[in-house]
Amino acid sequence: MGPLGGDVGAKAPRNASQTLRTAFQGGELIGNMSSPNPASTTTSIRILPEVIGRGRLEARALIAGFHGIGATGYWTVKFLIQELKARRVCYIDSEFAPAVSSTVKNEISTPYELYGVGDLLFLKAEVPPLRENETRFFRELSQWIMGSGIKEVTLIGGLDESLRSDDSKYRLVLTDAMKAGEHGRGLEAEPILEEGRMIVGPVAVMLNAFQMRGFPAAAILSYSNTERIDPRAAAAAVEFVARRYDLQVNIEPLIKGAEELEKELVGLAQRDKDKGGPSGAIYS
Repeated sequence: MGPLGGDVGAKAPRNASQTLRTAFQGGELIGNMSSPNPASTTTSIRILPEVIGRGRLEARALIAGFHGIGATGYWTVKFLIQELKARRVCYIDSEFAPAVSSTVKNEISTPYELYGVGDLLFLKAEVPPLRENETRFFRELSQWIMGSGIKEVTLIGGLDESLRSDDSKYRLVLTDAMKAGEHGRGLEAEPILEEGRMIVGPVAVMLNAFQMRGFPAAAILSYSNTERIDPRAAAAAVEFVARRYDLQVNIEPLIKGAEELEKELVGLAQRDKDKGGPSGAIYS
């Protein structure tokens, strides 16, 4: 399949002198903040505001998605943030972050940000790091996650739809730690990725880091069109996340978007056919 999109020390002691209570307003994450993991001093990852970077986030799960096949991971996370009205909790800075900035609703949007609602966090990755920095950046990000107090991670990516062998909408990949104990509850009957399939990109880097260090993580890979954005693939991932974490999310906007896109593609193909030339429709 095509592209989808560090170790951790002992937990810091948590006593009254090291712990402070931090609340994020507007329904955001509420968690205990305590001394950071010593291993974090060796990483280029910086969490801002610093009061969050110095502490621990007591979050049930982090959901993360990246640009790749069908832009499935990116659009899934972006849609969930919008639908759940999640609020920005912090920025993730690194010397490996790309030199890109944009604006959203009259506010600056940086390359990597964490959003929160209830006891869940969402990693919004607007742009990928440069290819030569990708592996190190996502290893260091994984290291920070494992020392941050987050309990488990769900990664979201795309899977070439030509590999589909049944009527399933996705496949799962689970670390050994995710299969064990309460983390694995509800996942027993889920479709697992067949042996021999290759995962590449950020999802692969982070899965490897979590597996080697015994951290509970899952990747949901939605079957997706490889040549354009695929709202139906994002809808399948949203449904899984909503079911897994007891969320109320309306996927109709994604389905409607898929139908409009498919209708547009049919129209373009017909016009090109009438002209006797090849289709010029390209989506990325």
